Amino acid sequence: MRKLIVEAEVSLDGVMGGENTNFWQQVFPFHSADVTQYLNDLLFMPDALVMGKKTYEFFAQVWPTRQGADADRINAMPKYVASRTLSEPLQWNTTLIKGDVAEQIRKLKQESGNSLLQYGVGELTHTLLKYGLVDELRILVFPFTFGEGPRMFEQMGVNTLKLLETKTFSSGVVALHYQPQPSAG
Repeated sequence: MRKLIVEAEVSLDGVMGGENTNFWQQVFPFHSADVTQYLNDLLFMPDALVMGKKTYEFFAQVWPTRQGADADRINAMPKYVASRTLSEPLQWNTTLIKGDVAEQIRKLKQESGNSLLQYGVGELTHTLLKYGLVDELRILVFPFTFGEGPRMFEQMGVNTLKLLETKTFSSGVVALHYQPQPSAG
């Protein structure tokens, strides 16, 4: 069974960048060589990406214009997008998840192969956590506060997480790897 890993980059106060270019202008100076290597290693681990509509639309505009091994990898990789408003055909080697998203992701996880990777946290992540489909959260915490914007666990209720690993990078970024735990209720 394939693992589903969710990766997110957040400020110390839990703000995510999403489409906020000001956030990313703060993040990128902390992408030291060891952070970049960590992100590249993560990109080359799965054999498919899972994403929500916003991430898909943003990535599908940016990545096909880039060059290099990371761009070649992400552009060639199969992608599965959950959306209530998109319709097929989708571009960028993407399949629309139809019907019950949780059931379709469960089926993808049961296929043979390497892991599945989701970048960012949003409504799709909330659904996947609710149904126990996330195997690991990898959170990169950047050493600055942003003050405003969407927070990673906003409106997600209580989620208990088991710490699996931490890694500190030369730029002060910290990677936190967590495994979601079954809810007690």
